[in-house]
Amino acid sequence: MSLRNQIADNIVEVLKDIANPRPVLVTREPFDVEKLAITQFPAILVQSGSEERDTETMGVSGHRRGTIIFQLRGFQRGTELDNKRNQLIEAIEEQLDSDRYRGKTSGQVQNSMVTSVEVIERLAPLAEFVINFEVTYYFVRGSA
Repeated sequence: MSLRNQIADNIVEVLKDIANPRPVLVTREPFDVEKLAITQFPAILVQSGSEERDTETMGVSGHRRGTIIFQLRGFQRGTELDNKRNQLIEAIEEQLDSDRYRGKTSGQVQNSMVTSVEVIERLAPLAEFVINFEVTYYFVRGSA
């Protein structure tokens, strides 16, 4: 499995462990939020985004550094949406900060952090946001 996929899978697993508010649906598979049952909220979609790469050492087997931005789309439903949205954003950030080296990818991941949060305007009873989560990692050319 590629390191990119390992990192994405780690993010999903970590987010599934949030205790409060506990997300019901955390996935990498796109879904239509309008078709989710009320019982499937809060929901989080983890998607790989853009990536920048640099060469750290020269040569055929040179080490490279990649910085990938994962987009975490969060959805809440119900009443008191601003409060619920803010609680989920804070819980996600705290959970992701608990291991900035992304677990079993340790040694290859240099750092990870939330770089931005964007609130998406929606009509009640839905609330949505996008968290950009940046992960910087090292790999050997041809192995990521």
